[in-house]
Amino acid sequence: MKVDWWTLALQAVNAAVLIWLLARFLFRPVADIIAARQEAAQRLLADASAAKAAAESEREKAKAENASLAAHRGEALSAVEAEAATEKAKLLAAAQAEADKLRVAAEAEIANRRRADAVAAANRAGQLAVDIARKLIDRLPNELRITAFINGIAAGLAELPDETRAALGANGSPIRITAARALTAPESEACRTVLIKILGRPVPVEFGTDPRLIAGLELETRYAAVRNSFRADLIHLQSELTHHDTALA
Repeated sequence: MKVDWWTLALQAVNAAVLIWLLARFLFRPVADIIAARQEAAQRLLADASAAKAAAESEREKAKAENASLAAHRGEALSAVEAEAATEKAKLLAAAQAEADKLRVAAEAEIANRRRADAVAAANRAGQLAVDIARKLIDRLPNELRITAFINGIAAGLAELPDETRAALGANGSPIRITAARALTAPESEACRTVLIKILGRPVPVEFGTDPRLIAGLELETRYAAVRNSFRADLIHLQSELTHHDTALA
C-alpha cells in the first residue's frame, strides 16, 4: 500500500487548523460561557444560601420574638391577675370595714335608743310616782306633812361631821329650812328645838316654802344640806331607776 505523505501532511495541517479554529472560536467561547454560567450558578447558589441563611435567621428571630412575646404575655397576664387579686382583696377589706362600721353604728344607735327609751320610761315612772305621792299625801292630815319629817332632819344633822355641824349658824349665818307649805308657829318652834338639841346652841333660822317638796323639810346652809322630803326621795328613786334601766340597756 502506497502512502501519500503530502496528502497526509495536508490533512494533518487541515486538522491542526481546524482544531485551532475550533479551539479559538468554539471551545474557548463555549468554555468561557460555561465558566460564566458556572460562576453565575455559583453566585446564585451563594445568594440562595445567603437568602436561606437570612430566612433561617429571620425565622429564628421571629421564633425568639414569639417566645419573648409569649413570655411577656404570660408575665402581663400574671401581673394583671395579681393586680386584680390585690384590688379584689382591697375592695373586700373596704367592704368589710364599711360593713363593720355600719354594724357598730347600728349597734350604737340601738343602744342609744334603748337608753333613751329607758330614760324616758324612768322619767314617766318618776312622774307617775310623783303624781301618786301627791295623791297619797293629799289624804294625810296637813300637820303630818311637816311634823313627821322633823326627826328625819335631826337624824341628817346628827350624821354630819363635827366640823360641819360646828360651822352651821356660825358668825350669824342663818340656817334656811324649806317646807312644802308655810309652817305654823309650833312647827317652827319644833324645828328650832331640834336644831338646838343637835347643835348644842341656838342658831338663826329662816323658813321658806316650796310646794314642789310635796311633803317634808329641807335644810340648807353654806356648808351642808339635809333633805328629808318626798321630792328628794322621788328624785333619788328616779335616779336609781334610770341608772338601773340604762345599765340593763
